[in-house]
Amino acid sequence: MHDNMTLAELEDNFSFFEGWEDKYAYIIDLGKKIDGVEEVYKIDTYKVQGCTSNVWLVAKMDGDIITFKADSDAMIVRGLIAILMIAYNGKSRDEVQAINISEFFEAVGLDQHLSPNRRNGFFSIVERIKNL
Repeated sequence: MHDNMTLAELEDNFSFFEGWEDKYAYIIDLGKKIDGVEEVYKIDTYKVQGCTSNVWLVAKMDGDIITFKADSDAMIVRGLIAILMIAYNGKSRDEVQAINISEFFEAVGLDQHLSPNRRNGFFSIVERIKNL
């Protein structure tokens, strides 16, 4: 995955694309690069509520640092998960709470180009991460 990519770099990458078809293709491409979760974790215990598609989130705290993997049965959602991994993976509790993912969401135009259900699902995943 893009271990060292920042949200700012990701935002720059989005600016290279003119139309939303290209941006969607980029999001899906990001999703293809994540490892996802093993089948054993694809159970209700790890399922994120509030998502239209199936989303599973497996997280662990190592001291103050959160690391997580997530997966979905929808390609666009896998891409959104990749964005969240860039934003939150390997960050401390304070860093996680300080990240304003809504700002990023608006800056790249996702707030206007995702269906309300996808948007709600995205923020359900964010909520789950922040609650950990």
